[in-house]
Amino acid sequence: MKKLDWYIIKKFLGAFFFMIAAFCVIAVVFDLSENVDDLITNHAPFSEIIVDYYLNFCLHFGNMLSAFIVFIAIILITSGLAQRSEIIAMLSGGVSFNRLLRPFFIASTFLVILSLLIAHILLPEANKVKVDFEFTYIHTRFHISDQHLYREIEPGTIAYFRSITVERSVGYKFALENWEDGRMTRKIMASKAKSLGDNKWKITNARIRDIYEDGTENVRLVGELDTTLNMAIEDFGQRSEIISTMNYHELNDYIAEVERKGSGNMAFVEIEKYSRTSNAFAIYVLTLIGVSIAARKVRGGTGVHLFFAIIIGLTYIFTMKIMTVAATNAGLAASIAVWVPNILFFVLGLIIYSRAPK
Repeated sequence: MKKLDWYIIKKFLGAFFFMIAAFCVIAVVFDLSENVDDLITNHAPFSEIIVDYYLNFCLHFGNMLSAFIVFIAIILITSGLAQRSEIIAMLSGGVSFNRLLRPFFIASTFLVILSLLIAHILLPEANKVKVDFEFTYIHTRFHISDQHLYREIEPGTIAYFRSITVERSVGYKFALENWEDGRMTRKIMASKAKSLGDNKWKITNARIRDIYEDGTENVRLVGELDTTLNMAIEDFGQRSEIISTMNYHELNDYIAEVERKGSGNMAFVEIEKYSRTSNAFAIYVLTLIGVSIAARKVRGGTGVHLFFAIIIGLTYIFTMKIMTVAATNAGLAASIAVWVPNILFFVLGLIIYSRAPK
């Protein structure tokens, strides 16, 4: 590599890591101000706050924002080069715009590889420590906000709750189905079911329907029914933070297991799995857009470039949110949803690149 390459790479990576550090410090200050009461109340050790929580918090936060920070860093250093007429001098000296892009993409490749290693290898292990700390000292209450919850608690036995109140250990609009050889043999429907611990349950206002092989049925009403079921309230909930602690193979196993039990929409888990790769490759897309925008010297200087950068960044985030909603609520495949923003903005990058100064 030439001196020009090293010059741009050093400025690019220097600006990137400085901004990562600055953003992490700001995030830590806001997070600490929000959680300090819980940390004090639950007597969290100072060493664990620093090492187990905030160190891993910064790793998680930095990797999550890496593509956006790359974009801002490129805008700043490229705009600075343009405003000082350094890019004009390079192009006048025979350096093509494609040649100018090379050091940016070399540095971006380093950051893409680093992001992939962190997302797939380091971050799941770091999140295990971070999430364990959060459950112990910060988010100590468990809550299930989902509705229409299904679980196969045993082979051929399916339980259903419309909603669950964890604090009272009660599930509402309860149903229990027993199946044998593809035929329903019993169905229990009740207004609610309360967990008494140790797999013991009290079912209230139950309607029990027994179905025999000859097609006849027997229906009876029971005011209260004490029974033993192989399930607990916690089986119907899953803290979303747990997903971030799983590596690629664990996510695949978890998706297969949950689908076997019939728990419903797994789009948010699949989005987590695929976005670990797509978010890293977004660095390439935003590098192309950033250099192409900021390479032109304009009246207003870096401020104008930053304005366009913020507009594009917010639009990118908005597109990601739309795709996430489409995957979770409209049935769009998660593997497609997470890559659509990259594809759309890559096309936008090519358009902007075609109009960059040559």
